[in-house]
Amino acid sequence: MNRADARPRRALGRRLARIFTVALLSVVAVALFRYAGSVDWPGVREAFGSYPAALLCSAAGLAVASYLLYCGYDLAARRYAGHALSTPRVAAAAFVSYAFNLNLGALIGGVGFRFRMYLRAGIAAGVIARIVAFSIVANWLGYTALAGLLLVLSPEPLAVAAGLRAPYLVAAGVAALALVAAYLLACVGLRERVLCIRGHEYRLPTPALALLQLALSSLNWLTIATILFVLLGREVAYPVVLGALLAGAVFAALVHIPAGLGALEAAFLALLGGHVGQPQLIAALLAYRAIYYIAPLLLAILAYLGLEARAPSGSGDRSER
Repeated sequence: MNRADARPRRALGRRLARIFTVALLSVVAVALFRYAGSVDWPGVREAFGSYPAALLCSAAGLAVASYLLYCGYDLAARRYAGHALSTPRVAAAAFVSYAFNLNLGALIGGVGFRFRMYLRAGIAAGVIARIVAFSIVANWLGYTALAGLLLVLSPEPLAVAAGLRAPYLVAAGVAALALVAAYLLACVGLRERVLCIRGHEYRLPTPALALLQLALSSLNWLTIATILFVLLGREVAYPVVLGALLAGAVFAALVHIPAGLGALEAAFLALLGGHVGQPQLIAALLAYRAIYYIAPLLLAILAYLGLEARAPSGSGDRSER
């Protein structure tokens, strides 16, 4: 098939994807609107106000740990991409981009702010692209590994919530683990460690960096799940909380909703609705949003404005290092 024939197909595919996204988002919005009408909001306020300070501090400390782990993606990518930017500047770029990524979406936060801040530091666009690719792969590598393990070892909660047969979920889990294993093996054995995907080359990291990707990402997802586990008062089994988080994350990625609004909540209501009271569950999700999304976003805005004010004029014009 030549390129002229392929263009209409790609355009049709994009239109169908947009239609699917809008339809899915509409279903979620209607479901949440109907659900909101049945919520015991006075009970939610009571549950939210009953959080002890020590518990909120624990959740905030875990959020800090998660953001530090995410900064580790960019620090590891420094070695992969081959630049020499200082650790504080790399960490600042990673923190700001992650906070904006969570709240505004991957294109604006994970990509846009990274490019802006690294370009300001004099890093070449091609090097920044490698940093972004490394971080994206790292994030989903750990996700895939944990999802695979969860589906293989504990498929029942998701099977009940989704109306699927457990053996199908186990098979999906095995496939996910096989995908992770294939990536790690490719990093070890593929000649020159270069993958070509749809005309784009991705240079695989060394085996040590690939294992670091897996470790950092897995620990990050586990830490995020622990925040929710703590906010739920440890009343729900940790694997169930982790499963709800992973389901909500992939749902949010599918519908492209900024901050995953509604997607995470829908997953938790579906998977945890029978494990914990409605007011406590909604209070935990609101507290999680405040601690992990809103507070870091406010700090990221201040940090970004400060960095922009201190940056010398014209520092973002360099395209090579």
